[in-house]
Amino acid sequence: MKVEFGYGKTVQVVDIPDKNLDGILMANDIKHERLGPDAVKYALENPIGSARLKDLAKPGQKICIITSDISRPLPSFDVLPSVLDELYLGGISPDDITVVFALGSHRKHTEEEKKKLVGERVYNEVRCIDSDPSDCVHMGDTSAGTPVDITRSVAEADFRIGIGNIEFHYFAGYSGGAKALMPGVSTPAAIQCNHSMMIDEKACAGRIDGNPIRKDIEESETFCHLSFIVNPILDEHKHIVYCVAGDVTEAHRAGCRYLDTMYRKPLKRRADIVIVSQGGAPKDANLYQTQKALDNSKYAVKDGGTIIVIGACNEGLGSAKFEEWLTTAKTSDELIERVGRDFQLGGHKAAAIAMVLKHAEIDLISEMDDDFVRGIFLEPKHSAQEAFDEAYRRYGEDCSVICMPFGGATLPIPPED
Repeated sequence: MKVEFGYGKTVQVVDIPDKNLDGILMANDIKHERLGPDAVKYALENPIGSARLKDLAKPGQKICIITSDISRPLPSFDVLPSVLDELYLGGISPDDITVVFALGSHRKHTEEEKKKLVGERVYNEVRCIDSDPSDCVHMGDTSAGTPVDITRSVAEADFRIGIGNIEFHYFAGYSGGAKALMPGVSTPAAIQCNHSMMIDEKACAGRIDGNPIRKDIEESETFCHLSFIVNPILDEHKHIVYCVAGDVTEAHRAGCRYLDTMYRKPLKRRADIVIVSQGGAPKDANLYQTQKALDNSKYAVKDGGTIIVIGACNEGLGSAKFEEWLTTAKTSDELIERVGRDFQLGGHKAAAIAMVLKHAEIDLISEMDDDFVRGIFLEPKHSAQEAFDEAYRRYGEDCSVICMPFGGATLPIPPED
């Protein structure tokens, strides 16, 4: 069978013998009842584990709405208008509402970027500001020792609303829920403490119970309570296909269950060869973005197997810190050791790649120079077919193959899980 994988603005085609192909992992065929703003409006009218937002927020309160920054796929412009309308039904004045962009450790926005993120109506009606890690309120420490340092505009609000899309997160289990607060509007020191636990084997995609990072995130929220959340779920094209609203835990878990029905892919067995792509441009513009598909694919490959990553990476690595970690490490194991004692955003993705390399070889089809690719511990190949043919000879005619054309979205669930 010939299987197509997005590669930049083109495709790579791999011809795989039918007898070897265990499966092509695509999103499950789900009929969504509502899309876009209609899904958001319905969620607000039917909250989970909570009264409606219009009945919870009170006139005169300082209302803070935390939403995602420009690095996230959330279409805030499709979410926030309905949230404002619901607040207005409760008698809330626009003057008492502030939208705070959760920067985490990312850069500040320009005013034009803020307007683009929330849409012109929201930008003109309410105050829109960035979180400020240099101006935080210390609200306590979690049992893991994470300081709960929250940007002042959020910490001093009377009523807090967290907005963020739910997707699989490679060490927090899922995004969404209390993650708007931690790491969203926290400090680099707090993020360092929380995220350094990513080397724990229970800190993995699709897992909440026993996940030390998710536990720490949700404990942080008890110090600075989110009164309400709105969490959309997006399809592979980043359009809203479902939404939950309400209690920070109950609504979030309901959203996670819906995400599972869309993208969770149980396997009968792990494969010798996994071929994975982000789906092409713009999602494979650099290795920093492509790493997400790679990380999901690790659940589909056998120990000692090969993952063939198809990503144009025409912009290179995509992060200065990511590049610094990859190019200065003498071994991949050094990256894992470093992230445990010195978590840095960007560097953490280098460590995540190193953790995959503990179990499988990684071949990379990209536009980057061969010697450079070898220098970051990956094996360069010039086409997906070439990489597959070499792996096929290595594992033999009875080898098993799994294909993941949209690897950043689909989450393989191996039989042992």
